[in-house]
Amino acid sequence: MYIVENYLTAVIFCVITMICWGSWANTQKLASKTWSFTLFYWDYSIGIVLLSLLFGITLGSQGVDGQGFFENLLQSSPKILMYALIGGIIFNLANLLLVAAIDLAGMAIAFPIGIGLALVLGVFINYLPQPEAYNSLFLFAGVGLVTIAIIINAIAYKRISKGGKSTKGIVLSLVAGLLMSFFYRFVADSMSPSFANIEAGTLSPYTAVFVFSIGIFLSSFVFNYFFMKRPISGDVVSFADYFKQGNAKLHLTGVLGGVIWCLGMLLSIMSGEKAGYAISYGLGQGATLVAAIWGVFVWKEFKTSPKGTNVLLVFMFLSFILGLTLIIIAKNS
Repeated sequence: MYIVENYLTAVIFCVITMICWGSWANTQKLASKTWSFTLFYWDYSIGIVLLSLLFGITLGSQGVDGQGFFENLLQSSPKILMYALIGGIIFNLANLLLVAAIDLAGMAIAFPIGIGLALVLGVFINYLPQPEAYNSLFLFAGVGLVTIAIIINAIAYKRISKGGKSTKGIVLSLVAGLLMSFFYRFVADSMSPSFANIEAGTLSPYTAVFVFSIGIFLSSFVFNYFFMKRPISGDVVSFADYFKQGNAKLHLTGVLGGVIWCLGMLLSIMSGEKAGYAISYGLGQGATLVAAIWGVFVWKEFKTSPKGTNVLLVFMFLSFILGLTLIIIAKNS
């Protein structure tokens, strides 16, 4: 299977992850004009499964290092499989809450608050198993700057918030971020410490992401169905609506969203051995910066904001960029 060979490649992959994770929600925003986010989410989860399977039978099955995708899947232990599945279940609930928050509050707000919180907590959670792998000062200084950026963004959001829906969007973002901080560690714990020499019972990065994606899809029949019947915004929808209201463009838009997100997840997990999971997760969750750029410059979510808001946004972007730079250089040789 293909294995990332050096730190530079790992960092490049993590930057691509950041772009993917910060951009996939544009597909939901495009579809939301005529399509409930809960119906969109079925296609999104299908896209995640499809790309994880495609990577598994291609890059995950080639070469002499590691273990082939199907061989690795068949030799995995039930306990290890459960770790990856639980990671998918936790992510799914967190992501559904985040998508709902985007629907209520917009990308420039939901992402920095929700995913920003996930970055802060998730870096710490993934740092604990191997603290000696990192320069703690740089790592947590970077996380601190990202935290400052989150606070600045929340202040900017307050300047344009208008009542109950805005507050609801903030609360959903915070809950999503708290849950999101835990999923990555479960997936990391399901994998072999060495990708070139897979330990018995453990997963390769390709198999881990595929099992993780199955956890997302299966748990959607619980979590997404709940939101279909008790929507946070919009009308109640049914499975029949998925077929009646949907068309090829809407379905492909949802699948594309899942493919974009899953590409980021695969590259992040593939980079974890060389970069360390605290850094690969932390850089990926720099998606907050990418999403804020989309929200501010493309979707114009702050176009009606009061005077002085743009200054706050500039400081937010600078804090994010400096914080992410410190996270990149925090890896010990």
